[in-house]
Amino acid sequence: CLMKSYLITVLIVLGSLSLNAQETNIEVKKGDIYEIVKPSGNNYKHINFPRKNIILKKGGVLTNQTVNGKEVIVTKVTKKNNGSTKIKVKPTDGTGFYKVIKSVSINFEEAIKSGEIRVKEDS
Repeated sequence: CLMKSYLITVLIVLGSLSLNAQETNIEVKKGDIYEIVKPSGNNYKHINFPRKNIILKKGGVLTNQTVNGKEVIVTKVTKKNNGSTKIKVKPTDGTGFYKVIKSVSINFEEAIKSGEIRVKEDS
């Protein structure tokens, strides 16, 4: 009976490890369109927006409502040595982020995993 409970415990642990090991394997290329999603906290962690004082100095608006739901197009894709991907994006509508920032870089895999960006669904 004790052996059975050990076996069940090992199977549960291995099953949960294999679930965590699955990567989001989305191939990104120049011209792809994504949507910025509201962050889980107050700030974006994987989208590299300038600091708030820089946005204010340029005359920008410091509300995430100008960024949430914004469609962006990939303008540059860079593969890093550690296997991560960094992309540069700009809004598809030509307006800037926070009304003044023309483009930003994003740590792609981390932003997809955390839900800060998602593939734009055709509606």
